[in-house]
Amino acid sequence: MSTGAIIAIVVVVLIVLALIAFLMPRMRAKSRERQLIRQRGEVADAHREQASNRAARAEEAEQIAARERAEAELHETRARMHERGLADDELTDDRERLDDGRFVREERTVRDERIEER
Repeated sequence: MSTGAIIAIVVVVLIVLALIAFLMPRMRAKSRERQLIRQRGEVADAHREQASNRAARAEEAEQIAARERAEAELHETRARMHERGLADDELTDDRERLDDGRFVREERTVRDERIEER
């Protein structure tokens, strides 16, 4: 092999090595940039999903609150009607509905229990 061919091969190898040394950091930077963009998208999607879930829960809570407000207004209206004497015919019904057994004490005797067992 001639000296010129060896020099040409060495020059080509040096050029290839220089290109690799110059292009590798750029290729890594682009790879990191693509990965960063992908991660940003994933995190943004996760935040959007969580925001959507919370918005749905907030909407449900607003509906429940509106129902509770309506019931409170209904009770307030009934209270005003009773105060004015406009709903005397409903007194016993309302009393039974409001008591609903929460404060009614059921007294049972030993005799009552024996009768039930038979």
